[in-house]
Amino acid sequence: MTVTTTWAVIAGLGLGLGLVTVIFSLPAMNRTRFVDRVAPALRSTGMDSGLFTTDRHPVIPLGAVGRLFAPLLKAAVAHLDRFSFDTAALQRRLEQADSSISPTEYRLQQVAMAAAGALLGAGLNLVAFVSGQFHGLLAALSVLVLAVLGFALRDNLLSAQIRRRQRRMLSEFPTVAEMIALAVSAGESAPGAFERVSRVSRGELNVELTRVLHDTQAGHGFSQALKAMSRRVQSPPISRFLEGIIVAMERGTPLADVMRAQAQDVRDLSKRDLMETAGKKEISMLVPLVFGVLPLTVIFAVYPGLELLSIGI
Repeated sequence: MTVTTTWAVIAGLGLGLGLVTVIFSLPAMNRTRFVDRVAPALRSTGMDSGLFTTDRHPVIPLGAVGRLFAPLLKAAVAHLDRFSFDTAALQRRLEQADSSISPTEYRLQQVAMAAAGALLGAGLNLVAFVSGQFHGLLAALSVLVLAVLGFALRDNLLSAQIRRRQRRMLSEFPTVAEMIALAVSAGESAPGAFERVSRVSRGELNVELTRVLHDTQAGHGFSQALKAMSRRVQSPPISRFLEGIIVAMERGTPLADVMRAQAQDVRDLSKRDLMETAGKKEISMLVPLVFGVLPLTVIFAVYPGLELLSIGI
């Protein structure tokens, strides 16, 4: 490898690191979560003086450089946490995606995709070697990067599957919650309402309702089955709905009133989500208008005048 190529690689790595740092520093990538905004208002304030507290903020090494790259490192650690080899966490993610494969099979698929990426990199390097443009460092780096990308691609596919399933469940949730509330208002118990709705409904939530019934038939308590469903779904609106049912059953609150209130909350949530989606789509609809229709209008207005000036009329 020549000196020019070496400096080109170093400059390219520096440029890539700078671009990644700039991207992760954008406001869109550092939005404050709703939990973080609400936490200061809900946190209890103690009467102790701050001089005697033992909690200290972690010291960031390398001074200003460390503080500059701290958000990038935190984001990288958060993304790497998904690749942990915790079998229990992986099993929960597979349950969220309603996948029938085991954690061992999933890891084998990840290894297979990493091997496919490495083979692709080796093939590209073989073509470069035949054409006389082979570089050892770039070859090793390309094989490593493609293997890592293949390994990460399987995790991204699982995350996308989880997101699609959660969107489908949230779209089905208002109707299912209303049906459960109507069944309870008609005199059914909570387990009976779940069983009746599971017989007449279809979709992703029907799968979870069927699992709840199977857990109760296997000997688990109905509250335990609802808590297990909440852990599997990992959706705040559905979890609040299930927690309301559990609290009403444990405290003896009239279940029909609680279910109607929960169903009303679900309808309001769906309306808010619809308004937020409409607002986002309204902004995206401006893109073809600004970059498509408006330039064509300007061209149609200016071009005849330019043509008249060119012919001297």
